Amino acid sequence: MAKPKLLQQLAREHGTPLFIIDHEVLRETYRQFKKYMPRVQAYYAVKSNPHPEVVRTLYKMGASFDVASMPEFELVHDYIKHLPAKERQDFIWDKIIYANPVKAIETLEALDQYKILLTYDNIEEVKKIKKHAPNSGLVLRLQVPNTGSVVELSSKFGCPSGEAVDLMLAAKKAGLGVEGISFHVGSQCTNFENYVQALNLAAGIFNEANSRGLNLKLLDIGGGFPAPYDNQVKPFKELARKINAEIDRLFPKDIEILAEPGRFMSATCATLVSKVIGKADRSGKRLYYIDDGIYHTYSGVLCDHIPYQVKAIKKGATQISSVFGPTCDALDTISLSNPLPDLKIGDYVYSENIGAYTWASSTNFNGFPPATVIHLNK
Repeated sequence: MAKPKLLQQLAREHGTPLFIIDHEVLRETYRQFKKYMPRVQAYYAVKSNPHPEVVRTLYKMGASFDVASMPEFELVHDYIKHLPAKERQDFIWDKIIYANPVKAIETLEALDQYKILLTYDNIEEVKKIKKHAPNSGLVLRLQVPNTGSVVELSSKFGCPSGEAVDLMLAAKKAGLGVEGISFHVGSQCTNFENYVQALNLAAGIFNEANSRGLNLKLLDIGGGFPAPYDNQVKPFKELARKINAEIDRLFPKDIEILAEPGRFMSATCATLVSKVIGKADRSGKRLYYIDDGIYHTYSGVLCDHIPYQVKAIKKGATQISSVFGPTCDALDTISLSNPLPDLKIGDYVYSENIGAYTWASSTNFNGFPPATVIHLNK
């Protein structure tokens, strides 16, 4: 993270709100992922931070990509196809997986020419894929425990384990190629046992599928790898050690292992700098109003339940304060208990580890535009 003096300098130069992406932090996070999980190919979840420069940096580091919409697919595909020939790689199987289990017909028709990997979790999707994208490779998404994850996903996606093999056989009978199994333990998963349970469930289904004539080749262990928002999050290497042990115990060496880290990759690479635009004292408490909020970069407070701390560049004794965004909506509340010194209008504040599902979720609500994006260490 850039030092406060540099943050202040950049804010004066570019204005606020300012979303600063440090690409060396992004590269180091990718290196840590590969160091502790060398057998796993990282398919970066583009939705967490779809800035083209983030895609560029991770591609150069060797990442593949998890996309969940046609604009995300086109973002990655367009970047790759415009690379010099010596740098270009085949993006079909080893660079992109379309990991949204439910897809519009128009999306399937657009994807069919690329013979891309698609996830699915129900028979209606099999029918759609058979008709509109029969050249695709299929990966069945399982329903697995999401207990303890900040954002639960299993109620929306995932085939029940008892139906899994029959659903893969139905796809095979329809003439589709079933390549493997995927799961997702929930976003910001701090309960590492979710992975253990999911891997054991997947291994049982793998064995049953192969015994019934399927030849599964890959396992996608999804995302959920927690970002270090606070000291309560256990180190990534502990999770990696647990996952690696289960993979080595349960799956043959020739099975390709994929993962879809999004938040883990992009959270720590960005810092937001904002400016105090108003202040008040009410019922014995200090209130600050800043020029970014819930409808913009702080969207994760509402959507992801992440309690981003607002820090002051200015030093001094602190008091518990409320911090609000700039819109006229009372929902635009960043924090009701944030320690801050006595700030003046025009002073700068900042929040760290704010790169995932923040800028990506920004709106133009109330006419306020998203934060300006700048890059360090590209």
